[in-house]
Amino acid sequence: MLGVDRETSPPSASISKMKELLSTAMKRTSEWMLSQEVPSDVTVHVGGATFALHKFPLISKCGYIRRLVSKANDSNISLIEIPDVPGGAEAFGFAAKFCYGINFDITTESIAMLRCAAEYLEMTEDHAVGNLVSRTEICLEEIALMSLRGAVNVLHKSEELPMAEKVKLVSRCIDAVAYIACKDSHICISSRTENIHDSLYSGLQPEAILDWWAEELTVLRIDTFQRVLMPMKARGFKEYALGPVIMLYAQKSLRGLDLFGRRKKKMEPKKEHEKRVVLETVVSLLPRERNAMSVSFLSMLLRAAIYLETTVACQLDLEKRMGLQLEQAVLDDLLIPSFSYNGDTKFDVNTVWRIFMNYLEHEAHPSLSDMERRKICSLMDCQKLSREACAHVARNDRLPVPIVVQVLYYEQQCLRDVRSGNLIGGESPALSQKATSYGIGYHNDPDELPCLRRENDELKLELVRLRMQLKEIEKSSGNITAAEPPLPKKSFIHSISKKLGHLFPFMHSDTVKLLSDKTRRKPHKALRHSIS
Repeated sequence: MLGVDRETSPPSASISKMKELLSTAMKRTSEWMLSQEVPSDVTVHVGGATFALHKFPLISKCGYIRRLVSKANDSNISLIEIPDVPGGAEAFGFAAKFCYGINFDITTESIAMLRCAAEYLEMTEDHAVGNLVSRTEICLEEIALMSLRGAVNVLHKSEELPMAEKVKLVSRCIDAVAYIACKDSHICISSRTENIHDSLYSGLQPEAILDWWAEELTVLRIDTFQRVLMPMKARGFKEYALGPVIMLYAQKSLRGLDLFGRRKKKMEPKKEHEKRVVLETVVSLLPRERNAMSVSFLSMLLRAAIYLETTVACQLDLEKRMGLQLEQAVLDDLLIPSFSYNGDTKFDVNTVWRIFMNYLEHEAHPSLSDMERRKICSLMDCQKLSREACAHVARNDRLPVPIVVQVLYYEQQCLRDVRSGNLIGGESPALSQKATSYGIGYHNDPDELPCLRRENDELKLELVRLRMQLKEIEKSSGNITAAEPPLPKKSFIHSISKKLGHLFPFMHSDTVKLLSDKTRRKPHKALRHSIS
């Protein structure tokens, strides 16, 4: 029995050889039928087109049609409907030529629809050796996906083919594009990485990196373009290097918008929606690094966002990006037209105001230590500060506490001099000038006195708050220096007066001495109860 089994079960090599011989015979038969002009015995309707063909060549290589014929009750079926062939009538025409053995060229423009049509029609190796599925796969691996232009063309043609996702054609094209782009750009990026990082941290605009393949990606749909950038980042492609690529894609996709006019032009709703989706996606893809994109480009995107009425989050993101780089902007970057022009303003003032607020609220030099801040603030002359500057100092939590106390002290002293009517003489011209500015308002405007009193009360409250902070600091530092011998206690006002005396030795003693009973030196204990 074993010997019979071995003889009746041919090896896999023999099966493959038999399939190859059968395929060759079918091919010759198909060629003979075509050359002898044998009348067709089946009509195929595909995508509005009609094909008069023969059953034998079709069922020999197409499993889908073979299954339809076998399931039909009438063996002499003469009409076949195939409604959803990927690529439509054009793709089925190429598949029919392949069944008849007619040669044709497979290009990067047609390989996507041929691969999907072959998968749909089940033209696999199970029905014929060297069938259309294997032929297209060989062409993909050896030709199309070996170059970036070929991979992008196949990917672009696959965007309209749902079957391309099933056969993993889209994912393979995306991986090929990301691999080739990163490989060709590796030298360019590595040679300029340090220089670009230095320019980013120094506040300068980095040099644009635009490779030859960036133009190829502009033909892709926005969702496909986004999917291409993700594996590129995963392969180590720097975000700031993708900035010029995104800029080029946005410029080509948003072409045709009148961003410098006073009124919006009418646009088809579908086209307007597509451009809105493109813009919102482009903004989400922008690099997060500061100075990665130019201010002029961000201004163009902001105008387009207002023109297309994108989401509020999209517009606020662009305004914040412009605010962080406002020092690089020119006047034209801020002249944003008001597309909802109603006769009040020609330009969008509210948008420019928000950009300036983002610039002013940005925390500059966040890496400065407390000691470095004290050194910088020590160069400031507190007597020459205006009232607005003093109010800002009182509200600024980032300034060192001694500087704030010093400013508040001079402010309160100046207000006290104004209220008493005794302005300081020539010892301190700066302080005299500042007090004169208070005095002018006080003498000329009778309503200024309540304002000065209110400001004085606010400064007193601020001074109390700073005293509490200093006490907390002294308590926290007291735990560390507990082992050291205690020093004589001094009042807070006395310490401030002494420091100010060192800072301003030429100032009149009345300007730095606080008339308070608590600051007077107590008599010696031995002389406290003396009769003499």
